[in-house]
Amino acid sequence: MNSEVAVNTDPIVLKEARRKELMGKIKKNKWIYLMLLPGILYFIIYKYIPMYGLIIAFQDYKPYLGISGSEWVGLEHFERLFTDPDFWMIFGNTLMLFALNLILFFPIPIILALMLNEVRFMAFKRTVQTLIYIPHFMSWVIIVSIGYVMLTLDGGAINGLLTAVGLEKINFLLNPDWFRPIYITQVIWREAGWGTIIYLAAMAAINPQLYEAARMDGASRLQQMWHITLPAIKGVIIILVILKIGDVLELGFEHVFLLLNAANREVAEIFDTYVYTAGLKQGQFSYSTAVGFFKGIVGLILVIFANWLAKKSGEEGIY
Repeated sequence: MNSEVAVNTDPIVLKEARRKELMGKIKKNKWIYLMLLPGILYFIIYKYIPMYGLIIAFQDYKPYLGISGSEWVGLEHFERLFTDPDFWMIFGNTLMLFALNLILFFPIPIILALMLNEVRFMAFKRTVQTLIYIPHFMSWVIIVSIGYVMLTLDGGAINGLLTAVGLEKINFLLNPDWFRPIYITQVIWREAGWGTIIYLAAMAAINPQLYEAARMDGASRLQQMWHITLPAIKGVIIILVILKIGDVLELGFEHVFLLLNAANREVAEIFDTYVYTAGLKQGQFSYSTAVGFFKGIVGLILVIFANWLAKKSGEEGIY
């Protein structure tokens, strides 16, 4: 005798079944969701709720009138931004510093992580890791102050060495040609060691049997690094590149602002410092918000494009 199982196709019943299934999964993994809660709350409170304030980019915002009482001006602030004589100078400076970060700084944590991964004397490895992590915990004020002491024209250590070998002093801090080398050198010194953490964690997950098989086949340490370690962390590298591209116009205010002066403004002014000097410092809240809105849109477009490009190349993206 044949028997058939009746399937209830009632939308209400199906919806209730899906709800029960979802609640069952949440209950089963409740501790995982509880661990996610602080991060979710952080993004909601500090990232999503403040997005309401982007409205003022389309207003002539007056603090005493509030958002609801301020006059709407449409795209006036964006037109002002794109027609500002300094716009292309600021845009070019921002892109140049981002390119320096991507080309010169980004590979260094990978290289350091590969080198540390090959160290077998654990005491030495931990010592080196500690030494290269320490600068990350210094504020940019300290980093720039140390740079000032080293590079200042009057009594600086570098200029002292130059005069000691019979060379002329160089005004590093006021010479526009030296701003970018100083900037990227300080970024590398402060962040390169800290950037190795995620790569070392990825390398720790590589199956040791792969290295054993490679050694049995006669592979050298360099060959193992090239054919096993790098391919194993390629996915992590791609994800970090995508996230880095999303920050193309987000270089950080403090570091550049501390290095900025009237002599190097033509090569040092970026959107973050421009928002402060031309926007917030002069009370132009709507204009500075429009600049920030523009930065966010550009970052979003580049993240989507980079993620699409990664998937087209057969790699996993961030979503």
